Amino acid sequence: MNCAAVKDLMKQENSELLSAGWNPINDLGNKTVYDFPINRWFAIDEDDGKIQRDVLVGGNQPTGIVYNVHVVTGNVPGAGTNSKIHIVMHGTKGLKNSGKVFLEGGHFERGLTDIFKVEIAALLSPLSRVTIGHDNGGLSAGWFCEKVVVYCPFTGIEQSFPCSKWMDEKEGDGLVERELFEMVSLRQKRQKKYPWSLWIWTSDIPSAGTDAAIFFQVYGEKGKSDEIKLDNRSDNFEQGQIDRFVVRVELPDFGTLTKLRIWHEKRSPFAGWHLSKVTMLKTLTKDKYKFHCGRWLDTNEDDNEVVRELPASGDLISEVTICTGTVGGSGTDASVFLNLIGDLGDTGDRQLVNCKNNANKFEKGNLDEFIIEAVNIGRIRRVRIGHNGKGGGCGWFLDKVLVREEGQAEIQAYEFPCGRWLDRNEDDGQIVRELVPFVEGQRLYNVNYHIAVKTGNISGGSSDSNVFVKLYGEKGDTGKMMLLVSANNLGNYFETGRIDIFTVDTFDIGQINRLMIGHTNEGMRAGWFLDSVQITVPLQGKQYMFPSHRWLDEDEADGKTEVEIYPSEILDTEQLVNYEITVVTGDLAFAGTNARVFIQIYGDNGKTEVITLESRSNNFERDTIEVKDVGKIFKIRIGHDGSGLASGWFLETVDVKRLIMAWVPKENKKVDKKKKKKKKKDEEEEEEEEGEVMQEVVLTYHFPCSRWLASGEEDGELVVELLPEGAEELEVNTYEVCVFTGQMAGAGTDAKVFINIYGENGDTGERYLKNSDNVNKFEQGQEDVFTVTAVDLGPLKKLRIRHDNSNSHSTWYLDRVEIVDIKEDMTYYFPCNRWLAVDEDDGQIARELVPVDEAFMKKDEEDEEGAGPTLGLEQKSMSTTYNLKIKTGEKKNAGTDANVFAILFGENDDTGVKSHR
Repeated sequence: MNCAAVKDLMKQENSELLSAGWNPINDLGNKTVYDFPINRWFAIDEDDGKIQRDVLVGGNQPTGIVYNVHVVTGNVPGAGTNSKIHIVMHGTKGLKNSGKVFLEGGHFERGLTDIFKVEIAALLSPLSRVTIGHDNGGLSAGWFCEKVVVYCPFTGIEQSFPCSKWMDEKEGDGLVERELFEMVSLRQKRQKKYPWSLWIWTSDIPSAGTDAAIFFQVYGEKGKSDEIKLDNRSDNFEQGQIDRFVVRVELPDFGTLTKLRIWHEKRSPFAGWHLSKVTMLKTLTKDKYKFHCGRWLDTNEDDNEVVRELPASGDLISEVTICTGTVGGSGTDASVFLNLIGDLGDTGDRQLVNCKNNANKFEKGNLDEFIIEAVNIGRIRRVRIGHNGKGGGCGWFLDKVLVREEGQAEIQAYEFPCGRWLDRNEDDGQIVRELVPFVEGQRLYNVNYHIAVKTGNISGGSSDSNVFVKLYGEKGDTGKMMLLVSANNLGNYFETGRIDIFTVDTFDIGQINRLMIGHTNEGMRAGWFLDSVQITVPLQGKQYMFPSHRWLDEDEADGKTEVEIYPSEILDTEQLVNYEITVVTGDLAFAGTNARVFIQIYGDNGKTEVITLESRSNNFERDTIEVKDVGKIFKIRIGHDGSGLASGWFLETVDVKRLIMAWVPKENKKVDKKKKKKKKKDEEEEEEEEGEVMQEVVLTYHFPCSRWLASGEEDGELVVELLPEGAEELEVNTYEVCVFTGQMAGAGTDAKVFINIYGENGDTGERYLKNSDNVNKFEQGQEDVFTVTAVDLGPLKKLRIRHDNSNSHSTWYLDRVEIVDIKEDMTYYFPCNRWLAVDEDDGQIARELVPVDEAFMKKDEEDEEGAGPTLGLEQKSMSTTYNLKIKTGEKKNAGTDANVFAILFGENDDTGVKSHR
């Protein structure tokens, strides 16, 4: 072939390559043509906004390694620049580098962080150094660079390169480019992310395209990816079009892929989409997977669903029955979703739109049936169900959820009981719940995660958007959870400089290694400056600190509205356990109460704090509490404060449950006799010994009561101590409390007086001394007698007595207290001879008194003067003085005029309420 023919052939080949989106380069010396696949925009307002790309030679598709580059401009006057910034990333030993990469689209303003996604062909991480500089152009060319942080998702390595110098011809050494070296002590290791290529074929039929954002999630034998949004600046998903994306997922190896879930969230008339098929390519191994669809994702076509699961194996159809409760206002008009979670994966959140049997869904007493199409997820272990909280009648009382495979008998359905409100104004205010199959104490199988979200204290940092979070742990993830109902009830959430606290109730994911947080980008002011997140898990005894200090805003930083954060610190805290408290109110007229109900639990290992049983509903019924492990429970104290118009309460029973580890019989398994081999006698005996396994079981303490706690009923008491059913070690005892007010002028008080009596077997808790044998209590020189009923305390050790200083005549001189143990017919003497007054003596309104021998009380008059000091020394030897200093913050309006109290907790006991005035 002559030279002219070769040139003509090359010209023809080049023309074909260019039309296909390829760039050829001719090496005329070696007579070789190099092909570089591109097929991408070079435009700030198209595709991913890049105007510079690394392209690999000879591949079927362009592939590259992504680096997230954070450039921090210093917070000094004049630090910002209008120049063009460039960076060079150098690999280990400096053998490879990225070449000069221009960081387009950054602001580089004083005190701000600019975030860039740089994609190059070479794997350089970990970097040996970076070179950063600018072109010295613009009116304000000089720039003060604080630092550069580079994160490579492929290796999971984040490196920090401090600078803290000027790049300015007129400052310092006059350099406009610098080499920066890593501060190795700041290196972070994160979860690796691996590149996959994704091709999506939109069908070539009329109106097949969509303008909606597309989401997908892939499942394999060894795990699943996050939910990934396919959002691109180009016009994707048009009729007959093939769209390619490079996505990054956490797991290096899913094993054999089992399914792909793909969906969009728009239910508008023009969001419908007809998907032909999806292909996935693992970039590292070139493994390819195909998922055929050929169906509409459209509310007006096919089965009206906008979610499709594309299986790598056979389909599974589940029939779900949602049972709404029958209490008043049970129904809801909100949009309800459901997620089935099994051994082999989950269905993802599915909107329950198409009901088989009822036109008006989720009404009071309804049994609504739905079909969920999904790939086999194995045995169903949990159901996550909730609603969006929108609409005037959105509150919902869910009775239970029934799930069965298509064709199965109803008796074989899995039952997931709920029996709770999903309502911001009822129960605990949550509108999403995770349900487990019917077991006793089912709420104990979940873990509470307390999430404190701090919004940055900068101008415009607040957000009107809905915030969501997803936690990742060693045992799995929580799924995406909307933070809609706060535990600290601050009203408008995510306001500038404020901390909002949320409690989410879900299964145990183990130690948390990262979280994803973001918002829905809705509302007048959607952008948000997230300062930090703190997560406390009492059952783990862990507290996780997640610093952020960045914008989640389409118009700020890198434009992201969600971010992945890693813990900077994990602190050990007191490890608590869950107790489930079930309170049954009697079935009598006016038996319920609007008062504040409290409980305290006593066990072999100590006692809990006084716990308020709060609920957003009118009456408390059941909830879980997080407290220290008190061991074997021997009594509880329960009562109310008498507040509200209808405070009287008839308490029927109380149940206290917790999970313990115990030996339980193994489930009997059928043995194939034909395959069963003969075994030696000792082997058979060993098998019999292995008939039990250690697992979690629910331990229940049942406390019968059946009495009124009301001022006008029975004995008028508002507090009662209860023994567990079947308890034989202890019994209820009665204590006669005689309070002697001093003889001096002004000794009496009109304040409310409270007492707590301590013995070897616990204490009575603080009791209000309300019903005396005198009409006017605590008058000068008077004896007042009260009756306190409690579980037997054994020998008495001390008492704590105080008043609440609630009256203008609160000052009180207490002479002594005498307590008669009715059961043992024994009297204990507690001398005081001191003021309980803020303007007398040492200013204290609470005293701890210890019992003394009767001889101290029967001393002769001539011995009175000498006995006082002896008595004081005896009492002092049995008590300890603590000096408490409280520093009020320096913030504006930080002080308070309220009465402040403190309780000190120690290994042996607590000090009780100590007021400070």
